[in-house]
Amino acid sequence: MARRRVLEAPVLRSWDEVDQALREIAEEEIILGDIQGDMNKQINGIKEIAKQQSKPHQDRISTLTKDVKEYFDQHREELGKSKTKYFNFGECGYRLSTSVTLPKGREKLAELIRRLKARRMSDCIITKETIDKEALRKYGEARVAAVGATLVQKDVFWLRAAQDKVEQLDLPRR
Repeated sequence: MARRRVLEAPVLRSWDEVDQALREIAEEEIILGDIQGDMNKQINGIKEIAKQQSKPHQDRISTLTKDVKEYFDQHREELGKSKTKYFNFGECGYRLSTSVTLPKGREKLAELIRRLKARRMSDCIITKETIDKEALRKYGEARVAAVGATLVQKDVFWLRAAQDKVEQLDLPRR
């Protein structure tokens, strides 16, 4: 037996049914918005509770860290050549940290970049080039094609459910 293509008939059969479908979409969007709003309120409440519960512990950690650093600073000579001291419940010490500070202001940064380029230190300069599709789209099909891109136009379906009208109906929420 040969294969047959099964075509599904459209579910909606009139403009009135489309209108009712839009009404139902608006109702579902309203319900979804309420659910997400409640969820965000609960999440914010949980975050606030966690923040309040965490504060005393964070404060205690900060105090103890400060105390350990002060003691370490006062007894640094006891380490000898070592920079680290090991304990039963952890370790602490000093490490050499190197950072680079850059001048403030555009002119000073531009001068720094110029100097880096002059000394062939371009590996220290980050440049990122990307294509602005919105700007490219404004040039039209011929110019877009001339640079090797393609301008594609198509009809894209959209819908907007009138939630405000459904809310005015004051129907019970599901």
